[in-house]
Amino acid sequence: MVTAGPLADPPRPGDLADPPQDAFRPGELADPPHADAVGGPLARLPEPAPRVVVADPDGGEVLVELLDAAGPFSVEWAWGERRPTGRRGLSLRIRYEGAEPSAATVRVSRSVTAVGDPWWLIPGLFYGENRPAACQRVFPRFEPGADRPEEMVSARWGFRADRAATPAVLVWGDTGGTALIADEHSPVGPTGLAIEHEDGRATIALLFPYREFPVTYYGSALAVPAHAATHVWEPGQEHVLTLATSALPADRHAYAPLLREDRDLRLPGAPVEPWEDVAQAADIAAEGLYRWHYDPDPGVLLETVGFDREVSGTNGERVDRQAMHVGWVSGIPWAAALLEHGLRRGRPEHVAAAERVIDFICANLSPSGTFWGTWYRQSGWSQSWSHVKDALHARTLGEATLFLLRALRHRPHPAWEAAARSNLRVMAARQRADGNLGTLHHAATGEVLSWSGASGLTWVAALAESGDPDHLRAAERAGEYYASFVHDEFVYGAPEDVDLAPTSEDGYAAVMAYMALHRRTGAARWLGLARRAADWTLTFRYTYNVRFGPRTPLGRYGFATRGADQASPSNQHLHAYGLVCTAELVELSQALGDPYYAERAHETLECFRQLLPAADGDLNAYRGMITERYYQTDCFQPKGMYLTLSHAWSAGVLLLACEQVLAATDGRRAAARA
Repeated sequence: MVTAGPLADPPRPGDLADPPQDAFRPGELADPPHADAVGGPLARLPEPAPRVVVADPDGGEVLVELLDAAGPFSVEWAWGERRPTGRRGLSLRIRYEGAEPSAATVRVSRSVTAVGDPWWLIPGLFYGENRPAACQRVFPRFEPGADRPEEMVSARWGFRADRAATPAVLVWGDTGGTALIADEHSPVGPTGLAIEHEDGRATIALLFPYREFPVTYYGSALAVPAHAATHVWEPGQEHVLTLATSALPADRHAYAPLLREDRDLRLPGAPVEPWEDVAQAADIAAEGLYRWHYDPDPGVLLETVGFDREVSGTNGERVDRQAMHVGWVSGIPWAAALLEHGLRRGRPEHVAAAERVIDFICANLSPSGTFWGTWYRQSGWSQSWSHVKDALHARTLGEATLFLLRALRHRPHPAWEAAARSNLRVMAARQRADGNLGTLHHAATGEVLSWSGASGLTWVAALAESGDPDHLRAAERAGEYYASFVHDEFVYGAPEDVDLAPTSEDGYAAVMAYMALHRRTGAARWLGLARRAADWTLTFRYTYNVRFGPRTPLGRYGFATRGADQASPSNQHLHAYGLVCTAELVELSQALGDPYYAERAHETLECFRQLLPAADGDLNAYRGMITERYYQTDCFQPKGMYLTLSHAWSAGVLLLACEQVLAATDGRRAAARA
């Protein structure tokens, strides 16, 4: 028997040496797939749709099929040892016995009974229905019995594995679930992940090589035709495919120990080598914010700045976004980080710039008493990125207020305090009786225009950190309301640009909210919710290093993806926004006595200390310009590229995390000296 799990050994998890011949058992034919197997010697699979049922030692069965095979194949298998989570490795030796070359796809699947709607999980890529029916952003949605690929609505989906933060597919049916796990790449090409629901059965599958269906998602509402990789089998050719599988209990949160174990198995084969240490990274990010994004007239952090400053002979102005959000992609959070850095490093120019940005925002509240959403050079202060006229987005306002409170700890300021009090007061007054803080708020009247989603989570942290007892009670009511999203494993609504899509940013907001409540109250309930939210958030975090082409920028620079987050199933690119809750994840580990969450926080900081331009000309950029997007799959741009725009938040969130880590290190040193 093969004793190592299929994803257990470096240099790449799952790339095992071929097991000895006597480790494999002959394939046992079965047709239809759930009929009893027929025993006997090594079986030659029939045409045109060969299939074999492999009995799982722990119960159930795995179905192996050869799709579109033009000739006979033989299949042998070997099981690995059972791991603590119940996971077992499975190695399949597949040999082509035909006389002529044949293109074929190996499909490995498991099914569960699902008379009701199944619940899917492909980490970072697919969550339950994936797109709520009311969501205005178009991206793949599951709907039982549906076949509307032009609307990206279907009961069956197939994806390439590099779209997933962990190359795994899980499903829960009526009484329990099952999981299949593989590597991004196999001996026959890139792996695929698939889901399908039909006739009361929910099926998950691995495809070697991948097939994307019923359409391919490329980042827009326009469906791209389905795409499939191919592998041509030569006569007598054989390959060993490795994977892992596990049964799952009914609790959807059962993914957490399974994915944690899988991440530990992948670690030896997924090194990350930062280019700079934490202090140097902070200096680079701060210079990027100050040199490229800060404009003293009128006192803003421009949201995006082009790497190429000679575009159309206008010093890049035609590609620079002449706008600033008050939070999220620009504004107070990153000005607060620059303020802290400037104070620590004794850089008065950085302090003055940060103060000017915060002054400008705080001096221009909306008629309803909150911040505005966005400033535009041509038109001044305006609403959020919303289809609803005059709408301000709760998450953006909440993040601005939260980091304004944190900035006040470093630099007390009466105008800042007044702006913070105004925001907190009016938002708490709008809270619904059940605790919901609303999603869209009218800039002039304060009317709540939408109660959908969980974007109010960021306000939980702001209200809890304000120090006001009434605000703390409002935060607790909101924490109770939004807990249902965390328990449902489906948190959505935080970023303005993807409407009600589930995103990694929703997870960050939830972690920050529940850690703030625990910090203020010490209640175990909030700590438990923070841990559950962190587990969900970490499903978006890559646990392996994606393979890039040697001539692509990410391949050429050796960019390691472990620690980066998929932005969302709608925005399938890697981003660094997870650094926003670095301190909270470390705090969670300390409260639990479990180093895991701190390790995951630090691996993200390690990841995004790669590809830092330390000198003008590095990465075809200038010192301190930091991209928002790293393309780990074919979505928006070809795999292996990165976006040649510097984003204020990208520099800001890196600076924030570096300052948090440096402050904690200094605190520990001071404690040791004492």
